[in-house]
Amino acid sequence: MVSRIAAPETLVVDPSRQADVVVICVTYNSASVVQALLAALPAALSGVDSCRVVFIDNDSTDGTSAVIRAIAPWAVVIPAGGNDGYAAGINIALRAHPARRATYVLNPDTIPSPSSVRLLLQALELSPSVGAAVPRTLDPDGSLRRSLRREPTVLRALAEAIVGGSWASRFSPLGEIVGDPCLYADGAVADWATGAALFLSRSAIDAVGEWDERFFLYSEETDYCLRLRDAGFCLRLVDDAVVVHQGGAQTTSPALWALSAVNRTRLYRKRHGRVSSAMYWSAVLINEGLRALTGSRHRAAVRALLALGPNRPGTESTLALLTEARLSGIPAPAHR
Repeated sequence: MVSRIAAPETLVVDPSRQADVVVICVTYNSASVVQALLAALPAALSGVDSCRVVFIDNDSTDGTSAVIRAIAPWAVVIPAGGNDGYAAGINIALRAHPARRATYVLNPDTIPSPSSVRLLLQALELSPSVGAAVPRTLDPDGSLRRSLRREPTVLRALAEAIVGGSWASRFSPLGEIVGDPCLYADGAVADWATGAALFLSRSAIDAVGEWDERFFLYSEETDYCLRLRDAGFCLRLVDDAVVVHQGGAQTTSPALWALSAVNRTRLYRKRHGRVSSAMYWSAVLINEGLRALTGSRHRAAVRALLALGPNRPGTESTLALLTEARLSGIPAPAHR
């Protein structure tokens, strides 16, 4: 029998009272990974004046909600009533439990370090221009995960297609990924960061609003961070705050890879005109086409990109569009 995990010392129990910091985690079939997150949260939240932990479960079938309630009865568990994606789950939590000072969006397969939430909060409140703070993200083996990103451009997408992301990441104009480990210094800024761990100020959330649910999964964090930047905020790395992230579902699933590829082009189309978006879509298609012989995930991406084309701004979710094109086959992953 799994032992219960002690509640964070400053946990807010009264549902009518706002907490300074609210941790939001969207789950789907996450029973095998969520225990490590729950075990880490009390220490991670140490030093925060008041806190609340909220899980939005997207209709799991593996007993995720039961696991959370059994080992962490102090956590709030809200059934989403279905699975409308990652952004939809975040929005449910933001509406139900807005934070007084900041909200920490975490994947269920992350493990935040002790006192890391306090450090992230300090970084936000040192400067009103910082709307998002992100921790140093590590792989399970302790190596740096390159989580910082630059804004998507046609040139970066084309460079990634021709020379590969690893080589392109060495050069700022060519690489969307910030590849140089030396650039992951405390206080580093970026256009966006991967969505496994994003710490957002209340003022930034008030300015930007809800997450865009059309993406279902992938690119929603890119969209949100770029909208933060549009509103005058910046995203900053806090080196002493650390999170370990298992991740990896996208790289092993052709369907998820296809969803990610399409969402990259939909995000670009949301922010740019038809001609520029067609060029970006072509660069992504070239990237996947050149690698189609190396794996089924790239072939799946080519099929999805060709089926939906370059100009799909719309309000429909990407999953709905792929289903309409009979290309979905996309399982909702346990983690990003």
